[in-house]
Amino acid sequence: MDGDLWDKVLQPENEYRRQLIDQVVSTALPESKSPEQNLLILTAIKADPSRVMDYVNRLDNFDGPAVGEVAVEAQLYEEAFAIFKKFNLNVQAVNVLLDNIRSIERAEEFAFRVEEDAVWSQVAKAQLREGLVSEAIESFIRADDAAHFLDVIRAAEEANVYDDLVKYLLMVRQKAREPKVDGELIFAYAKIDRLSDIEEFILMPNVANLQNVGDRLYDEELYEAAKIIYAFISNWAKLAVTLVKLKQFQGAVDAARKANSAKTWKEVDDLEEVSEYYQNRGCFNELISLMESGLGLERAHMGIFTELGVLYARYRHEKLMEHIKLFSTRLNIPKLIRACDEQQHWKELTYLYIQYDEFDNAATTIMNHSPDAWDHMQFKDVCVKVANVELYYKAVHFYLQEHPDLINDMLNVLALRLDHTRVVDIMRKAGQLHLVKPYMVAVQSNNVSAVNEALNELYVEEEDYERLRESVDMHDNFDQIGLAPEGKSKVDNCVMLSVFALNLITVYVFLEQLEKHELLEMRRIAAYIYKKAGRWKQSIALSKKDNMYKDCMETCSQSGDRELSEDLLVYFIEQGKKECFASCLFICYDLIRPDVALELAWMNNMVDFAFPYLLQFIREYSSKVDDLVKDKIESQKEEKAKEKEEKDLVAQQNMYAQLLPLALPAPPMPGMGGPPPAMGGMGMPPMGGMGMPPMGPGPMPAFGMPPMGSY
Repeated sequence: MDGDLWDKVLQPENEYRRQLIDQVVSTALPESKSPEQNLLILTAIKADPSRVMDYVNRLDNFDGPAVGEVAVEAQLYEEAFAIFKKFNLNVQAVNVLLDNIRSIERAEEFAFRVEEDAVWSQVAKAQLREGLVSEAIESFIRADDAAHFLDVIRAAEEANVYDDLVKYLLMVRQKAREPKVDGELIFAYAKIDRLSDIEEFILMPNVANLQNVGDRLYDEELYEAAKIIYAFISNWAKLAVTLVKLKQFQGAVDAARKANSAKTWKEVDDLEEVSEYYQNRGCFNELISLMESGLGLERAHMGIFTELGVLYARYRHEKLMEHIKLFSTRLNIPKLIRACDEQQHWKELTYLYIQYDEFDNAATTIMNHSPDAWDHMQFKDVCVKVANVELYYKAVHFYLQEHPDLINDMLNVLALRLDHTRVVDIMRKAGQLHLVKPYMVAVQSNNVSAVNEALNELYVEEEDYERLRESVDMHDNFDQIGLAPEGKSKVDNCVMLSVFALNLITVYVFLEQLEKHELLEMRRIAAYIYKKAGRWKQSIALSKKDNMYKDCMETCSQSGDRELSEDLLVYFIEQGKKECFASCLFICYDLIRPDVALELAWMNNMVDFAFPYLLQFIREYSSKVDDLVKDKIESQKEEKAKEKEEKDLVAQQNMYAQLLPLALPAPPMPGMGGPPPAMGGMGMPPMGGMGMPPMGPGPMPAFGMPPMGSY
């Protein structure tokens, strides 16, 4: 088909145009197929629009969607609607009614006829655009369309059609879980006063932001609904304010008590305004009398007790403490704390902090205002409950400055919570170590290095060598020498020196004091410390200086060093200490070699003094030899017994072997060749005793056993 030709002949200037069209209609219409029908209708749309509707009704084989779109472009809306409707293109059809013909009524009627969700959805959106909110919501529900809930919510709130909105939101909740949907549903319930539905809804699973919903209800003055929400989420502060709006004052007081907030009490309580009114006019006594009379009311609430406490703080200080103690459970403590702080009633303020479990603030107040607030017993009770650890050490400084006579009692109370090293440092810097000596003695069982060193210094200063010896012996956690024991590598020593560099100065000073002390026992303790630290040579050298030869011998014995022990023997010989020579041989017996001992004794004319050692040595070695001989004899006896046992076992096995019967060949059977054997009684061949054949010459012994030699 030539399109250009058709365009040319259908030009309006063609005088044969009308005749051509009539001829085509009369001849081609009955026989035309799909392409020809499309062309026919398109030709009619361009040349003769009045015939288009007739063609649409009469023809069935044209391209409906394409022709319908052309009809819309040609503004033949009714014809386009008919085309779309004929081909069941209902969405396009209703769009023509809504967008082109602009008839919502016809669109709604068409939607009722076809009952398609997509058609109802188009109708609903058009109704929403036109402000027909209730009709739009009904159409959305028929379309089961939840996609446009935000637009529907906005339009419904503007039109105030909350009944219809509830229906729509219930449908939306079946398809989606959105906080906005659940929140708007609660709000819609509240707007139409369906409070029971709100209570039922919040008990069911939902995703509404109840706090925001409650605040919105409160802002919209829907207080009954807001009360339900706040009570459900336990927002006592907002509930109290809401109940005030509802004039449910007793409930508001109960909620405010649970909220325990000064701001809430201020909103709930009107007493403050009344109090300010009286005070501004100077009627203090009258106001106090009024408040005191209110204390006896059956349901007197917290505000009366609190406001009276504030008045006492301002005008009747002598009654304040008694009032606080009597009614501490019925006071708004934060408010009264502010009043006491403003009026500088430090003792009462401390008591309120304790009642409110603000122990840190209580301790701080006591220390900052000790002339009025300090009480030793109360402060001890408060300190053990504070949360801030730094307050412990602030209390140590406080007692050191103001109550040094009670500092040990305070430290003993805090002993389980304190860093003892830090306390010792504080007292050392203050030069008051002696002041806390009882405390350090009490905590020395923890074996803390700083405590041990501090006490040892005090004992040296006091020349209390017995306690010093006991401290060194029982509490060994202190830098005794500050150096690694002998035998450590240089690297290890350097590392330890770098770690304990600060302590070394104190330790060396301490040891120097002991070494040069005028008391012999103090110098002995210095040698003892060297011995505990493994510094055997230094310990022995100190003991030699003081002629404490027994200490020298014991140190050598504990060291386990043979060379030190033998050197000590030489020292005693050089000093002419023959008795010490004999004692050293006894104490260091395990370390001294016998040949060395005898050689030294022989060469120095001390054989007599070495004789006890020699006797002991001979006795020991003879005992060892006797033990070896005894062990050897017992070993030989065991070997002989074992051999005898083995022989007995072999003999027993041989006896059992001779008792066993011998295996004999069976006699030949009759008919098998050879002469038949002579038969004795019962057809048996002659046999020896017990059915056994004769064994060799001579008679068979009883029971078939061969003669056996004697053992």
